Parts: sequence; structure tokens; C-alpha cells
Amino acid sequence: MKINPVYRRETKVSTRSFRLALIILVFNGILSVVALLNMYSVIEQVKITAEIQYSSFLELYVFVASIEFVLLMFIVPAITSGSISGERERQTLDLMMTTKMTPAQIVVGKLGASISTMFLLIVSSFPVLALVFVYGGVMPSDILMLFLCYVAVALLAGSLGVCMSAIFKRSTLATVVSYGILILVAAGTYAINAFVLAMARMNVDSYANTIGSVTQQANSGGFLYLLLLNPAVTFYAAINKQAGNNQAVNNITQWFGAHEANFITQNWIYISIGIQLAISGLLVLLAIKAISPKKKGR
Repeated sequence: MKINPVYRRETKVSTRSFRLALIILVFNGILSVVALLNMYSVIEQVKITAEIQYSSFLELYVFVASIEFVLLMFIVPAITSGSISGERERQTLDLMMTTKMTPAQIVVGKLGASISTMFLLIVSSFPVLALVFVYGGVMPSDILMLFLCYVAVALLAGSLGVCMSAIFKRSTLATVVSYGILILVAAGTYAINAFVLAMARMNVDSYANTIGSVTQQANSGGFLYLLLLNPAVTFYAAINKQAGNNQAVNNITQWFGAHEANFITQNWIYISIGIQLAISGLLVLLAIKAISPKKKGR
């Protein structure tokens, strides 16, 4: 099988560098320290009360998984946002374009190499997450669901970084814009729903004062489904299903008024992951188009 030449080169350079080993050490070191400190606090609590709180081990799983999600969400753009723009700054992108490689091979190779690093980080962190298996409460299928959430956020953040790197000529600007868009998606979708809900409540209160009774309840309407784009909401729903009361989606809908249950709310996690993967594909296509040579007319 023919391997993408860009992917092969990037992976060779990455695996031979000290930087990759340092990233893995720091990433898993943070997770391990957090997990061991949490377990130490649980053991000390057992010595004092002589009672084992098994819920504490589920809290350990949730806490470590959340830390890993946040780290992935903010590490991936830093790695990918300089992939294409870095080649421009080194004046090697034009040389790459003169070879037999297509723009698609360049973009996919760069993204694939970065995602491989993230995949390595995810897999290497499973022993820390598996600590909870000693006490039970989490099934292997839950780890698989968590893995899908990690892959979705890594692909979304990675493709966003590659796209911005292809559009902007400077790595610094591409990194800033990538983080800005990511924060806008994570916090902006929530803010939009909160704003629409506040406006709807004002209209309902005004209508109630006019007729003297309340006939409807305010909600954010269709803006609720903007949260499907938010990887943080998807992760919250997945982790709550594994180690919570499985009412995360209901809680989300209640935050922004009463919404009726439907097919989307009942399959929120899978639909959200599918949408995020589709957006990742569109961002990759946009990056390919951004670095493709412009065809000029006569």
C-alpha cells in the first residue's frame, strides 16, 4: 500500500524528535498525578471514616477524562495551526507544489501526522483511565464511547488548525484564529441560546402583562441545536451517560426552556459526533482549495 509521502515524512521527523516523547511524558504525567492524588484522598478518607465511597472512583474517572478532553481540545490546534503556514514561512510550500503531490495529499498528510500524535496520546492514557476498572462501574463500551468523543474533538480541532494554516500565511495568526473559533464554538453556542432565551422571556412577560395570564413558556427554540456543534456539550452528555444519571440532554434542554423530546435529543451524542466529523471534512476540503494553484484565464 502506498503511503502518503507527507505523512511518512512528518511521522518520521516526529518520532525521531525529543519533542514527541516530552509531550507524551507531560500529558500522561498530568493525568497520572491527578489520578494518584485523587486515589490518595479517597484512601485517606477511608482511614478516617472506615467507609469506602465507590462513587469517588467514578468521580476519579470523570475528572481524569475531563482533564484529557480539555488537554486534547487545546493541544491539537497548537500542533496543526502551523502545518501549512510553517511551510510557507520556510518557503518550502511552493517546492512541494512543484512535485507530483496533490494539494489533497499535502493537507491530508499534515493532518494525518498530527492526528496520529493525538491518537498516540489517547491510547497511552487508557491505563490511567482503566484504574477505575479495579473497582467497577465503567464498562469497556464506555471507554469506546469516550474514545469516539476524543477522536471527534481531535479531528475537529485538527482540521480547523490545518484550514486556518492554509488560509493565513503566518503561523501565529493561524493559531490565534484557530483558538478564537474554537472558543467561539464552545462558548458562543451557549451564549446565543442564553441570549435568545432571555429575549423570549421578555416577550412572554410582556405578553403576560398585556393579557393578564401566561399561555406559553419561553425557550431558545431551534437555536438549541447549535449546541450539536459544541464538542464540550457532546462530551458532557457522553460522560454523564457513563458515570451520571443519564439526564445530561434533558438538563441541557431545560437550561434553555422547555423543549419537547424528539429524535435528535434522544440520539444527541451520535448525531453531534456525526456533525462534527462532517464539519471536519468540510474544513479539510476548504484547506485543500486554499492551497490549490489558482487557474488564471487568458
